[in-house]
Amino acid sequence: MKYIILDLEWNSAYYKPQGRFINEIIQIGAVELNENFEIIDTFQVYIKSQIVKKLSNRVISLTGITNERMNSGVGFREAVMRYNKWAGNDAVTMTWSTSDLYAIVENTRLFLDNSVKFNISKYLDLQSYIQGELKISGYAITNQISLINAAQLLGISTDGFELHNAKDDSYLCGLMLKKTYNSERFNKLIKNAEEKSFYERLFFRAYYISKINDERINKELLKFSCPQCKRTLKRDNKWKFKNNWLRCECFCKKCNTRYRAMLSFKQTYDKLITKRRILPIISENGVKNVGLQQLSEKM
Repeated sequence: MKYIILDLEWNSAYYKPQGRFINEIIQIGAVELNENFEIIDTFQVYIKSQIVKKLSNRVISLTGITNERMNSGVGFREAVMRYNKWAGNDAVTMTWSTSDLYAIVENTRLFLDNSVKFNISKYLDLQSYIQGELKISGYAITNQISLINAAQLLGISTDGFELHNAKDDSYLCGLMLKKTYNSERFNKLIKNAEEKSFYERLFFRAYYISKINDERINKELLKFSCPQCKRTLKRDNKWKFKNNWLRCECFCKKCNTRYRAMLSFKQTYDKLITKRRILPIISENGVKNVGLQQLSEKM
């Protein structure tokens, strides 16, 4: 099996035909690893912008790519063709998070009309894999970890690397993969990028259902019971959508207590995630706190 770690650098440029900013790719860098995750080959190409003649100072400072280097680069089509020839067709391609995939799809649609595409048949999100391995090692990580921070946690020095250079970033990723590799967990994360659902899933944006009469909602979930006496609560007003939750007020006649019933329905590509909560409503005079019942379920 052949493994490739791919990295891109881009410039945020205003694209007049569509009246918006896009992330135009200006450098492709990659490394090839053998089955022992040893780096055996590297690839790098600079791309001349089709939109601007000068890069922003921020991009120059961040990437080290000068205007002279960018303007002496090849066209985007030529760069992709060179990369495809180098990468071949049978490899597991990895990037640090999926952000590079968004740039790839956007640039190939705009500049190549999808007539030429990057050779990516199997794919793995290396950031997700390494972050998972760090968590297993005991690190409490809640947000997406940066490349530099991950290297530091793994005890890998970044001295001598030109960070935010596509080839050097790929090389650093290779060192981290070699140090963290676990065949079972690694292989489970490999996706078939040739399936239609791969890019559908990538571009799907999860959203919350805001209408209580949506046909996807199980109507049985609209029924709430009093946390004290277990009797069915009576709804006092209409469901309203606020902060991703559908809310209404309910009343228990026996306990003489009012509650706020809350429902959340998050639609992902694969499933509808449902959460239920019921909270006592505390009056200004301080109605007794009858506790909190919280239910969460995935459907």
